Amino acid sequence: MNDDARPNPFEVPIPGSGALAGEISGGGHTVVLLHGLTATRRYVLQGSRGLERRGHRVVTYDARGHGESSPAPSSEAYEYADLIADLERLLDDLELERCVLAGSSMGAATALAFALASPARVDALVQITPASRGGPSADSDELARWDRLAAGLRSRGVEGFLAAYDPPVADRWREAVMTATRQRLGAHRDLGAVADAVEVVPRSTAFDGGLEALRSLEHPVLIVGSRDESDPGHPLEVAEAYVEALPRAELAVEDEGDSPLAWQGARLSRTIAEFLARCLPQEGAEAPS
Repeated sequence: MNDDARPNPFEVPIPGSGALAGEISGGGHTVVLLHGLTATRRYVLQGSRGLERRGHRVVTYDARGHGESSPAPSSEAYEYADLIADLERLLDDLELERCVLAGSSMGAATALAFALASPARVDALVQITPASRGGPSADSDELARWDRLAAGLRSRGVEGFLAAYDPPVADRWREAVMTATRQRLGAHRDLGAVADAVEVVPRSTAFDGGLEALRSLEHPVLIVGSRDESDPGHPLEVAEAYVEALPRAELAVEDEGDSPLAWQGARLSRTIAEFLARCLPQEGAEAPS
């Protein structure tokens, strides 16, 4: 791939006269990237183009209400069912019969739920800092925290969110977490829509059956975990539980004391590319069903 080649932008219509904004770059086996709640498409691989340089076609897009994409047709339409339907629309619009899905946090749950519902359209999965056990959060304190963040966004924008944000991370990581949060929030066109998503997503169901549902998924899956001192919102024990439940999963996590692998775009891209080189179906091979 020519490193100077510009990504090709696209839009995919969604209900309510809106559209998902995204871009395509590179060539080869397609990898679709899905970002997390309050993030944008840049924050799956942190701007790295390592997958393209290693021979992959990369599709990345902003979820409804995030980044440059349109808000949902109503403030309630940010459930996982809506996000999964958007992913299906995107694959159909781009005429992608099969692809690799690589998602972070909310995007990880969306990708996993789609693979459970439509396994024939997925070649492999990458789950970056997964946090979902399938159902909505039952933790009242966690939901209250999300509601405070949404209220902060509505009242004072990025500064209001940051004022309500008190990540329980080790002191050595606090400045990096706050700086990254400010940067990603500044990339949104409509902070009110992000606030709506912040309230709805944690209360919605990604997939039924809890972690037991994962035992039916025969696809190769790379789980990228983070250690709890830097990213307690995505507990390492959830990543480990995914590895235990999924028949063909492997875990990648940074060494103790290192910066999280999920924050290191170039290294994360290399890890994903090496995983895909091992597991992608060869031409003529039977794909998972």
